[in-house]
Amino acid sequence: MNSAKKQRSLPMLALVAGSLLSSPVVVNADDDEGYFGRLWGRNSDDRVAAVTNPLYREECGSCHMAYPPGLLPPQSWEKTMASLDDHFGENAELPEKERVEILNYLLDNAAGRSDYRLGNKMIRKLRGTPLRITELPYFRHEHRELPRRMVQDNPKVRSFSQCDACHRDAEKGRFDEHSVNIPGFGRYDD
Repeated sequence: MNSAKKQRSLPMLALVAGSLLSSPVVVNADDDEGYFGRLWGRNSDDRVAAVTNPLYREECGSCHMAYPPGLLPPQSWEKTMASLDDHFGENAELPEKERVEILNYLLDNAAGRSDYRLGNKMIRKLRGTPLRITELPYFRHEHRELPRRMVQDNPKVRSFSQCDACHRDAEKGRFDEHSVNIPGFGRYDD
């Protein structure tokens, strides 16, 4: 580009930049992955979509944490919802209309069906159809260094399936490893 063209294009660039900087940016305060989240380097590496379906939260969350659907692939949710009469040793049957609504919600938001990278990481290297999040290779890799005394032997946690015991924002889909707080042990960094 010759110097005359450069000189003519500089005022236009300044005008565009100035208008962008003076324009208000509307951001949802809870949107860590929006404009400011990208600006500060946060992304969806440690998140999946939050639990938003009230029926799912009420029915499934009455017995255990309502796991964000993005933690398992669609085939796992299909298999789980097809065998509610023996749901890990319990009868969790639902009226058909409710079962179908919850199933559709789970399938629509399952791992691999959203832009959240964590869900896609969770199902990478997956073989078969796991029914438990704790069976996923990614989950096992991420929790491999935690000693038994901090989880299984900890009366405030008892199981790796109690995600919300250490990940306080688990139901919101947040699993930031830098905010892990293990009951009785405090903040944990690997």
